Amino acid sequence: MTAPLETHDFIGIGLGPFNLGLACLTEPIAELNGVFLESKPDFEWHSGMFLDGAHLQTPFMSDLVTLADPTSPYSFLNYLKESGRLYAFYIRENFYPLRVEYNDYCRWAAAKLSSIRFSTTVTEVTYDEGTGLYTALTESGATYRAPHLVLGTGTPPHIPEAVQGLGGDAIHNSRYVQHKQELQRKKSITLVGSGQSAAEIYYDLLSEIDVHGYRLNWVTRSPRFFPLEYTKLTLEMTSPDYIDYFHALPEATRYSLEEKQKGLFKGIDGELIDSIFDLLYQKGLGGPVPTRLLTNSALRSARYEDGTYTLGLHQAEQDKAYEIETEGLILATGYKYAAPAFLEPVKDRIRLDGRGRYDVARNYSIDTTGRGIFLQNAGVHTHSITSPDLGMGAYRNSYIIGELLGTEYYPVEKTIAFQEFAA
Repeated sequence: MTAPLETHDFIGIGLGPFNLGLACLTEPIAELNGVFLESKPDFEWHSGMFLDGAHLQTPFMSDLVTLADPTSPYSFLNYLKESGRLYAFYIRENFYPLRVEYNDYCRWAAAKLSSIRFSTTVTEVTYDEGTGLYTALTESGATYRAPHLVLGTGTPPHIPEAVQGLGGDAIHNSRYVQHKQELQRKKSITLVGSGQSAAEIYYDLLSEIDVHGYRLNWVTRSPRFFPLEYTKLTLEMTSPDYIDYFHALPEATRYSLEEKQKGLFKGIDGELIDSIFDLLYQKGLGGPVPTRLLTNSALRSARYEDGTYTLGLHQAEQDKAYEIETEGLILATGYKYAAPAFLEPVKDRIRLDGRGRYDVARNYSIDTTGRGIFLQNAGVHTHSITSPDLGMGAYRNSYIIGELLGTEYYPVEKTIAFQEFAA
């Protein structure tokens, strides 16, 4: 006789920082029995960008739990204490954790939790109208059932259409560290993109340009290398107040703002921009540096032959096409959400907006009932720049936990901003 399937209160699918934060915050709640399914064998967060000195763009209080529960044992400060580095961090007098340090913190937290199932790949999700339960079927044949899902599958690397299927050894920046030595053996390297990751890679390669003797190009379609706007009144846009305002706007207005607000979370750290200039100046004292910084230049086409890429670029302001050749190609072209294939059997239960993207409700649900399937991240078009912001993860999880329980467990802030966004 087959044993009955265990039923959980919710299933978290995917384990990035946001669902890991949810796992930490629900661990002490006796009324919630959740399980988190992750295909990787252990926690890993952007390991291809563990460059020396690279740090988060948000301070340590934007950890997994603190802004929801400052007393949580899963805080970054407790991680430092248990690691014997609390005083060193204090003396460092820098609020921004190193990226490799943040990843280690997340691995530390994950190792303490009983609800995580690593090496567990979800292949299909179905729904039973009779029981009101979702069933997650995994690659190994194990199944998990729950009335609620929390999607935390993240955003996969975005590869521009112009370079898809070309062949060769072009890489997305998410794999940079693993391929750095191979790249530096080439005669030329071109970096496409202009966000923080692109800037970190450019600085890293520029630092060693005279050691290896390659030519280095940095191409962006942006009119300039935009700094991340980090002033305090602008930061109030990562607030419950602004989410309420933004979510209530007409869909067309929200999409228009999504395009205009990219610089608020995709810009480059101002100090890094200055460091790049200073390094260019320093390298230039001995003569011309074999590097080009090309702005206003969109990648329109590409071909690959005999170990060389020929990139077709378009200078927007001049409306002029031109080409450059390169042996190495790094695509710092960001990440783009793709609906998980395992949701196909329940697609009729998911709400879509006029552009075919998830219609994410104010409470972060995307299903027709308004409380069955919740979404982590991937909601810039509905929840503005708060969606990918690490500092808003604890807030969103507090909100989702309240929906799962039907009552508020962690206090959810309603108003924190000095400014008024609505008329």
